[in-house]
Amino acid sequence: MRRRILFILAGAAAVILCSLLLGRYPGPYVTSPGDLIENSMARKIVTDIRMPRIIMAFILGMVLSASGLTFQMIFRNPLVDAGFLGVSGGAAFGACVGIVLLKGNVYIIQTSAALFAMLGLTASYLIASRIRFGDWVLRLVLSGIAISALYASGTGVLKYLADPLRELPDITFWLLGGLWGITWPDTVQVMVIATPCLLVIWMMRWRLNLLSMRDETTFSLIAAPGRERTVLLLAAVIASSAVVSKAGQIGWVGLIVPHIARRIVGSDAQKALPCSLLLGGVFVLVCDDISRTLLSGEIPLGILTSMIGAGAFMALLMNYRLVLKKE
Repeated sequence: MRRRILFILAGAAAVILCSLLLGRYPGPYVTSPGDLIENSMARKIVTDIRMPRIIMAFILGMVLSASGLTFQMIFRNPLVDAGFLGVSGGAAFGACVGIVLLKGNVYIIQTSAALFAMLGLTASYLIASRIRFGDWVLRLVLSGIAISALYASGTGVLKYLADPLRELPDITFWLLGGLWGITWPDTVQVMVIATPCLLVIWMMRWRLNLLSMRDETTFSLIAAPGRERTVLLLAAVIASSAVVSKAGQIGWVGLIVPHIARRIVGSDAQKALPCSLLLGGVFVLVCDDISRTLLSGEIPLGILTSMIGAGAFMALLMNYRLVLKKE
């Protein structure tokens, strides 16, 4: 098992190195190491443009995959991801508010997206606490679905009201997701928020195994399971809102990567979480490399992650059926 993790770690380092050299200047696709030594412009492009984007892509993948694994284990549902509980829907609605109503710059849009993402979590929690049937997990699932639907309708209204020549294109590109405008300040801002949240999830990863059990078993093994669930959910949602507010909506990462990680190292969260972090970072980074080099114009990152993620998910489902038939 350790060899598999080390192999993935070595692959992640190789992908990061190749990504630094992959681009459209000074050659059509690849920057050679010699150019970095001799050409000051090539060095500036690598250090000021490619490097912050690469770091952001890797952090984005780590956050979404770790959050997806956390949600799937806490809610005992393999079909939830980081967009659960109205986080992604709230961020999308907040970005539309910043573009259409506040007429703000990129910082106002990102702040509005993060604010409404957190409001989505708060609203889901408050509604769940007032539902009088089912256990806590079911109530939170139902409230998250309702909040996501409300945010989606609000986003549709704002798209209808937006100026079709100026505001609607901005909304469309933000909803598709992408890292084309990422700078060092953006990367640092996300790291300041996401790193402590990932550390909390990392330190509590062995508790995820206990929290994924039935409520009766969990209460017999953990003194305060509700408090620990809340801490993990807050860490996952805060980190997700931080990256989504910068990169836009990036789908399927938090859903497919934990499934692949469990196929590789098993369902134990102490092994699945490190594997998910590395695989998520590599997956998003590879998709971002394809998005900025495949065509002359940049492909929105959300399109590629959804396309590749959905294909991988269908492959996993068909493979699972074949395994059942063999057994």
